[in-house]
Amino acid sequence: MTRLDVLDQFKSLQDAIYDGLCASDPLMVWQEDQWDRPGGGGGRSRAGVSGSIWEKGGVNFSDVHGVLNDALRSQLKTDASTFQATGVSLVLHPKSPHVPIVHMNVRHFKLDNGKEWFGGGIDLTPHYVEEEEAVLFHRALKAICDQFDTGWYADFKALADDYFYLPHREETRGIGGIFFDELGALPGSDLDQAFAF
Repeated sequence: MTRLDVLDQFKSLQDAIYDGLCASDPLMVWQEDQWDRPGGGGGRSRAGVSGSIWEKGGVNFSDVHGVLNDALRSQLKTDASTFQATGVSLVLHPKSPHVPIVHMNVRHFKLDNGKEWFGGGIDLTPHYVEEEEAVLFHRALKAICDQFDTGWYADFKALADDYFYLPHREETRGIGGIFFDELGALPGSDLDQAFAF
């Protein structure tokens, strides 16, 4: 797996999601914006509005690079000085309150010291929780995770559950999903396996 493989795969992922959204909701009006990041790199944003299913949404690709500032270097616990980050993100807001809000992102991060990894996640935030749909969503996530490692789903779900828990209300927002980070860089994980995931 090379950096070009990641770029090609992530651009293809953005295109596949966009094509699927156009096919399933042809009334949605899309605008594309190619942008540059002043510190290095850029991306392609696609924002849609006024569909028959989706009120608004976006599917975005970015490939940026630059110098690690002290705060990020400290957060990452690294002595590296530069980074490259590539990702795809998705946010969809439905017209119907019976369809959940969808969030998804995948990212690849590489440092100049050779360390690299994948991260990301997916979650649903329904206005009205349908227990059967929540079970189907999590069953599908578990099936995907289990193809790679039978422990991933429980670990990744726990990260999402922690994120969505509202302690002051003693409840969880939405039905959660999975979150993962440093996949391919942690002991026992493999970068090619993380890329395939």
